[in-house]
Amino acid sequence: MQQKLRLLLGNFSDKFLSRWVVLFIDLVIVFIGTILAYIIRSNFDFSFLRVGQIVVSSLLFVFVSGICFLFFRSYISIIRHTSMKDAVLVFKSVSVAVLIIAMIRWLEISFFEHKLIEIPLSVVVIYYLTVLFILVSFRIFVKYSYHIFHRDNSQLVNTLIVGAGELGLVAKNTLINGGSTNYRVVGLVDENTGKIGKTIEGTKIYHFDDITSVFIEKKNVSEIIFAIQNIKPERKRKFIDALIKLNVTVKIVPAVEKWIDGELNVSQIKRIKIEDLLQREPIKLDNPEVKRFIEGRTVMITGAAGSIGSEIVRQLLFFSPSKLVMVDQAETPLFELRLDILKLLKDTAVELIFKVADVSNKTRMAYIFNKHRPQVVFHAAAYKHVPMMEDNPWEAVRVNVFGTKNVADLSIEFDVERFVMISTDKAVRPTNVMGASKKLAELYCQQCGNQMRYPITKFITTRFGNVLGSNGSVIKIFRDQIGAGGPVTVTHPEIIRYFMTIPEACQLVLEASVMGTGSDVFIFDMGEPVKIVDLAKKMILLAGLELEKEIDIVFTGLRPGEKLYEELLLSSENTLPTHHSKIMIAQVESMPENKMLRSLQRLEKSIRLTDNFMIVSELKRIIPDYVSNNSVFEKLDKKQAQPAIHN
Repeated sequence: MQQKLRLLLGNFSDKFLSRWVVLFIDLVIVFIGTILAYIIRSNFDFSFLRVGQIVVSSLLFVFVSGICFLFFRSYISIIRHTSMKDAVLVFKSVSVAVLIIAMIRWLEISFFEHKLIEIPLSVVVIYYLTVLFILVSFRIFVKYSYHIFHRDNSQLVNTLIVGAGELGLVAKNTLINGGSTNYRVVGLVDENTGKIGKTIEGTKIYHFDDITSVFIEKKNVSEIIFAIQNIKPERKRKFIDALIKLNVTVKIVPAVEKWIDGELNVSQIKRIKIEDLLQREPIKLDNPEVKRFIEGRTVMITGAAGSIGSEIVRQLLFFSPSKLVMVDQAETPLFELRLDILKLLKDTAVELIFKVADVSNKTRMAYIFNKHRPQVVFHAAAYKHVPMMEDNPWEAVRVNVFGTKNVADLSIEFDVERFVMISTDKAVRPTNVMGASKKLAELYCQQCGNQMRYPITKFITTRFGNVLGSNGSVIKIFRDQIGAGGPVTVTHPEIIRYFMTIPEACQLVLEASVMGTGSDVFIFDMGEPVKIVDLAKKMILLAGLELEKEIDIVFTGLRPGEKLYEELLLSSENTLPTHHSKIMIAQVESMPENKMLRSLQRLEKSIRLTDNFMIVSELKRIIPDYVSNNSVFEKLDKKQAQPAIHN
């Protein structure tokens, strides 16, 4: 029976309480309110009432109020979702209507000898207070009647909201008023001592330090929602770390700019992700300088469909280049990037060029350079997965070394103003083929930048660590493993990594394109390193699972070429400050041009022979600090370390 009543009320609210029905009801309330005002004025003595006067006055009130309701549109909101904004619209409508009627009364008294409508001032005052009260009460009554009949108490989700500010209140009202799930907010949690012990709309506010006892007191709390904006990432981590230890679902309210049409929707309040915990203080870069440099220029991005390349493309779009030339060998990701960009910017003055091409094919790349004449090149094309490149040194060198050489040489040939290379922390003291290939690519770009005979093209390298959410990142792997029920595999209990967000990395790249003066290597303050096993544990807790009881962590051993920790600088490398405190210039050793050319010739010869050990041996000869780790190529290091035998 109760279910039928809820269904009936829901259907009635959706189908029959249209805006015009609400307007009609409001006008009926105005009509009745006018009559009631006369009755109250006469002290309920009906012998003093003149029916003709009351009817004429009531019609005037209805006419004027109807115009005000239409003007302020106080009738268009869904009544069961009535909010303070709706009450304010009703207040404005009734107040303006009363002012108009008071003005009509004054004009009639002042200028007309024969009064057509006699409206006592006391009636106007009584009407104002009575009708305003009834209109607001009507909306509140419908709202709470709907929730009483529509709510299924057996399926209530008891929820705590962290944050008793405006955002917390918005989240509370959104949970109660929207969505198919029945939420009951049992408490608000805050740190402001001035709010503790008080209530907001009947909901008590508790101190954050008491959240564990509140959690025990409010039994069956199944969700905690974090609703605090403008909070420093370190403090946010502290709060959320405490919340996830309560073994309860933790969700987060998105930033205001991500709300749909400026309104928060229940579906937008999602589980906290590990990315929310790893975010740091955002970098504030000199975007006006970037805009002045990019605006009106032709820009090429290689590896445009990759994690970094695609984000560079998206950020560049807002700096108004004249043309974007996006190059990638992966057809499907490039096609998907095209769809995303066209969806993001339906009407854009930027000429968008998508080219399927391999940077290691110099003939194809020369054609693209010649046709589009880029002025700025962001070189993000590279193979990056360490174990894959350890098994495929030929491809690592072909793309990462000679692909970079092709794009760099063509940039010089076609007078590109800036060439910006995306490098990696794995290029520092490399222990794997991928890192060594990127190190050699760095050295080649530096050597090009040091040549005085190439005065037009400036070569800039950016070097950073792991990016959150990139293709094949550890976070995506862990998320898939947790979704499959485990186990979660970690290579070593002590392995650590630096992390940054993709937007951060790309902001650094764009800033470097403006900062660089030639052959510069920029590094970024990556903050504190993260222990990968701790990362896995937090992700398991965020998924609402219990470690060891519901899902296990298994240590599999270091993969071929993998380090326990990464570094952005060699101990022999020093840094120079820039105008940004988190961006530094590394003073790195360069290689003479003759030595570089001879080294590349030998490496190219080893590639033609397709002998992996010969390729890696040449890499080790060029880069003396390249020492393999947990790899089949370790024997080459042992061979080089053997002392010479003299007869």
